[in-house]
Amino acid sequence: MKVEAGVSVKNLNVIELEALSDEAPVLMVNLMRFKEKASSGDGTGWEAYEKYSAATAPMIKARGGTIVWAGRVEAVALGVPGTDGWDFVALVRYPSRAAFIDMMTSDEYVQLANPHRIDGIAEHVILATRETYSKFKGA
Repeated sequence: MKVEAGVSVKNLNVIELEALSDEAPVLMVNLMRFKEKASSGDGTGWEAYEKYSAATAPMIKARGGTIVWAGRVEAVALGVPGTDGWDFVALVRYPSRAAFIDMMTSDEYVQLANPHRIDGIAEHVILATRETYSKFKGA
């Protein structure tokens, strides 16, 4: 299976992530654009992503993480319509950047989950964010 440059786990910015403070939880903002048809020819990009999600959810939970929110993009609310190209957004909270790196670089992820991600996703950007405000803090 051909691996697109922006989708490969090899593009994980481990050095940059490890240089950041790891004293607080991190919220990973996932922006995804799906392939119309999965690279494998087995269904749509969305269907391949559903397999990826099913494989990844237990890995996230095992590292103390949680999927906070996920949803389909419907429109550009601010900006030039039709220029973003994102289909789906997922917010995933990890107790630390180290937990995220551990999952993304684990053999389990690389072998069981990432092939489905590569199969269905045309582009995937993950932004590591530091919480400055949360309505849910302490809740």
